[in-house]
Amino acid sequence: MNTLPQFATPQLQLLHRGKVRDSFRIDDSTRLIVVSDRLSAFDSVLETAIPNKGAVLNGLANFWFEKTAHIIPNHVKGMVDANAMLVKEAQPIKVEMVVRNYLTGSMLRGYQSGQRTFSGVTVPDGLTKHQQFPTPIVTPTTKEESDREITPENLVSEGWVSQELYDKMSEKALELFKVGSDLLAAQGIILVDTKYEFGLLNGELILIDEIHTPDSSRFWSAADYAQNPEGAEQMDKEYIRQWLIANKKDGAYPRALTPEVTQEAVNRYLDIYQRVVGQPLATAGDNEDVTERLTRNLVKAGLLK
Repeated sequence: MNTLPQFATPQLQLLHRGKVRDSFRIDDSTRLIVVSDRLSAFDSVLETAIPNKGAVLNGLANFWFEKTAHIIPNHVKGMVDANAMLVKEAQPIKVEMVVRNYLTGSMLRGYQSGQRTFSGVTVPDGLTKHQQFPTPIVTPTTKEESDREITPENLVSEGWVSQELYDKMSEKALELFKVGSDLLAAQGIILVDTKYEFGLLNGELILIDEIHTPDSSRFWSAADYAQNPEGAEQMDKEYIRQWLIANKKDGAYPRALTPEVTQEAVNRYLDIYQRVVGQPLATAGDNEDVTERLTRNLVKAGLLK
């Protein structure tokens, strides 16, 4: 299967190559974001690219940006390819707003080791694995070399955001989570937790990056959760994290995935896309080289010669 490990062109200035996304300058107010098929886990990019992953993330993000535009403006100008999106140039806020509705993931690991306060939110003793909270909680982190938990008070005192801006980000994050949870529940999916990133455009708060994708969110099958909460099916890249943990050797995670694990990852990404959007990913069956298709569409859009 074809993959897009990364994209490069001498015709566009590379602004940033992240773990998954490559950003290019179009003009002072516009950038091109190309979503690659790279996979990041435990703060490291694996050697194995996942076919269709970039198109799934880009398509789902666009779907959710459209569904939530009434809550908060976003940076999208338009899709130019299954793997690429034109966005407005905004000033990113170096804070991730993490919304959690269940005790799982890194929070569960901390809880099991005795931690009870997370980013300033204190939870009670006696909670069980995957237990739902009475209401969703916001546990912000900084966006640094290594993200760190931080209280809202410290975000303000350290100068990351003003109190007014944090309050608005928290309010919008919870509204976005409610819309996502309700829509996914109708598809038999639980939105377990997620992260949102915001920016400022002409002084206005907008939503940037991605929203409700398998890379930024954790999903469970509602039917599985009802039957066995602690063994609920993970419909996101947690499957790959667990495989890496299970195959850790001498303190190091594997750098590459097996063909079987790679194919299972592809299946999961395509399945979550179809379940959320209601139709299969249009490019899933294509045999065309992804880079060639992307280049052709960028030329068609007048972005390349």
